[in-house]
Amino acid sequence: MFGEEIATIYLDNTNACMQELAIVILNYNGLQHLTTFLPNVCANSVGFPIIIIDNASTDESVSFLNKSFPLVECISLPQNYGFAGGYNEGLGKLKGRFKQYILLNNDVEVSKNWIPPLQSALADETVAGCQPKVLSYSKKTHFEHAGAAGGYLDKNYFPFCRGRIFNHCEEDQGQYDYKKKVDWTSGAAMLIRADLFHEVGGFDSDFLAHMEEIDLCLRLNHVGYSFVCEPASVVYHLGGGTMPYTSPTKTFLNFRNNLMLLVKNHRGFWGPRLVIRMIYDGIAALQFLLKGKFSFFIMIFLAHLSFYSKIQKVLQKRKQLKRVQNKAPSYSGNIIFDYYFKNNKTFTKLNKRRF
Repeated sequence: MFGEEIATIYLDNTNACMQELAIVILNYNGLQHLTTFLPNVCANSVGFPIIIIDNASTDESVSFLNKSFPLVECISLPQNYGFAGGYNEGLGKLKGRFKQYILLNNDVEVSKNWIPPLQSALADETVAGCQPKVLSYSKKTHFEHAGAAGGYLDKNYFPFCRGRIFNHCEEDQGQYDYKKKVDWTSGAAMLIRADLFHEVGGFDSDFLAHMEEIDLCLRLNHVGYSFVCEPASVVYHLGGGTMPYTSPTKTFLNFRNNLMLLVKNHRGFWGPRLVIRMIYDGIAALQFLLKGKFSFFIMIFLAHLSFYSKIQKVLQKRKQLKRVQNKAPSYSGNIIFDYYFKNNKTFTKLNKRRF
């Protein structure tokens, strides 16, 4: 089969690098994406093992891998643990085998020589992880929503990126083609030190999916590590492969998980920030209602109910956080005010004195 030839090429050269780095792809019912993207990943990752963690897919993903990519290791999980839990379960089985993991979505196309620049970024021992420049697979001239050229948080814990603020994705004109320290790196394509991932307990499985990578980055920030974007490495992300960006469920997860992220990681008393977020979320819900998007309005309401039901557990996790520094979000401004009232829709227009 077509996959066997590619898999043989990369596996023939893995021995020297076997303990250094593994490319780990989480999959759930992603047969179409595996068919489209896995040959590209294999062809451009010669010398590095590729491991698929299958989250109890009900399609033909596993049989396809066994038949077409028999030399690609597949870890089959007994149930769907979600994105965060699935990676935790799968990487737990790999603990001790590799120094570094590249966590890669199953709907990502990689480019030639995409791995060495990422590894070079980790030559600095204070850097826990890094991401490539993430462009859109469907519109390759523009940044993609999930990560773009590295992520930041504003003072209210709203995430945004170099190249993407809310739903506005910039055209890539080389404006961010320099390595930069960021608040968080994208889970769509992230190189991370394996020992640090396991040391802090991996992803918080209560997030299920969305913003779990931001939480992981913040927890490592708290103990003195940093994250960078290395745009010398480029990947192309389809986005919404498992859950479309227009999904009400995605809205639920984004709103709930962002509240969990804030309360769990905010330095100092979190109450005032939570009140501010409640106001902003209420305005967002009202806008959905006025636009007739009733399902999205309901999802914000349910997101808050879910968060409040989990708040005691979140506070317990907050108490257990290890901190050698009280790392605050890098951007002290208000990204909502900048975007909607000052019409600053690109990263370059933001007030640099706020960073």
